[in-house]
Amino acid sequence: MIALFFVITILALWEGVVRFFAIPVFILPPPSTIFITAFIKAPLILPHAATTFVEIILGIFLALCTAVPLAIVMFAKPELEKGLAPFLVASQAVPVFAIAPLLVVWLGYGIASKVFMAWVIIFFPITISLVSGFKSCDAEYRVLFRLMGASFFDTLKLLLWPWALPQFFAGLRVGVTVATIGAVIGEWVGAQKGLGFLMIQSNARLQVDLVFAAILWLSLMGLGMWNLVGALEKKIVKWK
Repeated sequence: MIALFFVITILALWEGVVRFFAIPVFILPPPSTIFITAFIKAPLILPHAATTFVEIILGIFLALCTAVPLAIVMFAKPELEKGLAPFLVASQAVPVFAIAPLLVVWLGYGIASKVFMAWVIIFFPITISLVSGFKSCDAEYRVLFRLMGASFFDTLKLLLWPWALPQFFAGLRVGVTVATIGAVIGEWVGAQKGLGFLMIQSNARLQVDLVFAAILWLSLMGLGMWNLVGALEKKIVKWK
């Protein structure tokens, strides 16, 4: 309720300021115009939103396929973690705008470059969160498993993985929300469809209300994925 109150208050202030100062729609449209545009232009926006959504989902899937094994290996081999840590940090320190044009040149204007951009952003928080979760496991439990003759994979399955699940989902929730950034930036640099492509085209035509409508759909997409991961966490991590 508190969050809803703040949202309504901000939207009301926004609407009032735009109406009071008579700000042109092509500079800053009021929320009412944005919502109407998002509804009326839905047949135009939704196909682009579907493209961006597919790019994000594929990026998340690719990130999970690389981040989880990498986190396990980094935990099992601390010397490997020390060697890979600088590269992981560097992958996030370089602005995504700097590598987006290169990815378009290397992978083309299709979906591959956007999926790769989403993957670059997503895999880091998942990897770091999962490694931290493994490390947070009580050393006495690990000693107990060794004394009982459990192999590394048995320990991973029965102790480390359940222990690290809360941190894993925390990293995943961060990853799915910022995944939209990578996909949209890739579409800004070069694309033929997608919400980022629609924003660039609309902005060039001074259709600012359509730009905000695309942002609204993108925000709903991010909130939906955030809540979905949260629901999965409650269902799987029942002991949290």
